[in-house]
Amino acid sequence: MVEIQESLAGVMPFFLYFVPAIAIVMVFMYVFTKMTSYDEVALVKENNAAASIVYVGSMLGFALPIASAAANAVSLLDFAVWVVIAAVVQLVTYQVFKRFYPKIDERVEKGEIAASLKLAGVAVMVGMLNAASMTY
Repeated sequence: MVEIQESLAGVMPFFLYFVPAIAIVMVFMYVFTKMTSYDEVALVKENNAAASIVYVGSMLGFALPIASAAANAVSLLDFAVWVVIAAVVQLVTYQVFKRFYPKIDERVEKGEIAASLKLAGVAVMVGMLNAASMTY
């Protein structure tokens, strides 16, 4: 019985980080979709695999550092600071990628998988490096 009580003692801290993390990912994805010239959600509903790949890659690329920030944060304020840094890094990554692939939005809209996989891969790679760099 004591073991269960000790385990349940972590429920509140779990929710203190989990709920904001989910909300933050949703806000990030909203901002990301506003940066693109196409509607990811509509394209995914139309079965555009390229848009889905980019959308999921962006989500994973952002969720990785958010998970690291939650695991390493010493407070909710610390968590919030690292979340903002992670968001900026991911959004800047997308803008830099667009400089090298200026027609990426059109290619995703057309359903081109190769370009979408590369963008998603870059988002996940940067997210992994971002997350690893947050271990302090």
